[in-house]
Amino acid sequence: MCPKIRIKFAIYHQKIKDEKNKIEQRLGKQIISQDNLDYANLSNDQIKLLAKQFSEFLKVKSVDH
Repeated sequence: MCPKIRIKFAIYHQKIKDEKNKIEQRLGKQIISQDNLDYANLSNDQIKLLAKQFSEFLKVKSVDH
């Protein structure tokens, strides 16, 4: 692969990663704000538990359809 194509590929790959991170952050903020949770009081373990519960909820919802 020529260097110019590698550079373009790397740039696109980074843009995709950045957009994915933005979406994940927005989703997390929406979940927290909808539940009126205080960011300052959330530990990493609590965040992981919330993510797991949300994931399980989505799995159940996708099975219901």
